[in-house]
Order: sequence, then C-alpha cells, then structure tokens
Amino acid sequence: MKTFARTAALLVAFACPAAALAHAFLDRAVPAVGGKVHGPPAEARLHFSQPLEPAFSTLKVLDSAGRQVDRMDKGLDPRRVGAESLAPEARTGRLPRVWRVLSADTHVTEGDFTFEVAP
Repeated sequence: MKTFARTAALLVAFACPAAALAHAFLDRAVPAVGGKVHGPPAEARLHFSQPLEPAFSTLKVLDSAGRQVDRMDKGLDPRRVGAESLAPEARTGRLPRVWRVLSADTHVTEGDFTFEVAP
C-alpha cells in the first residue's frame, strides 16, 4: 500500500507543474507590480510566461475613477510581451492595470495590479 501511495504522490507532483505551464501567467511588469516610478513612463509592459494570441487578449491601464487611460493601441506581441502606451492624463498617481490574455494553447488567464507614478 505504501508503494501505491508513493507512486500516486509522485504522479501528482509531476503532473501539476506541467499543467501550470500551459497557461500564460504574468512573469514580470515594467513598471513593476506595486512599484513606484518617478516621472511619466511612455508605456507599460507586461511579460507573460507563454506566447499570446493578440486578437483575444486585452491589456488596460485605468485611472482612479476606473476610466481607461491608455491609448488603446494594444501593442501585444505574440512572443510573450504586451505593452500599452499611456495617454497624457494617465501620467501621475496610482494606475491600475487589468489584463486578460489567451495563450497560444487556448488557455485564458486574467489579473490586475497597480503601480504608482510620482511627479
């Protein structure tokens, strides 16, 4: 019985990481998640763990009232990078970013976080 339990545990341990790799998760962001930058960034970049399907992925930068303040140019790069250029009114304060992406293998992930732009 111990051998069966040990074998089952090993199978689960090896199966779960492989399943997690099939999704496009946020790997890093510029400006950083929860970070603070001085001066207005020209764009915000998100790097994902898997290639993206640009036609079915969205990235948004919002102001404190929830209005979209990026230029809606959706500079998604299928090689795992997304970018939004920021409109002038988005250049100071706490800016939430919201993303929903479809990876090339058809898995959807989504999330949000903020970064702060100091004058």
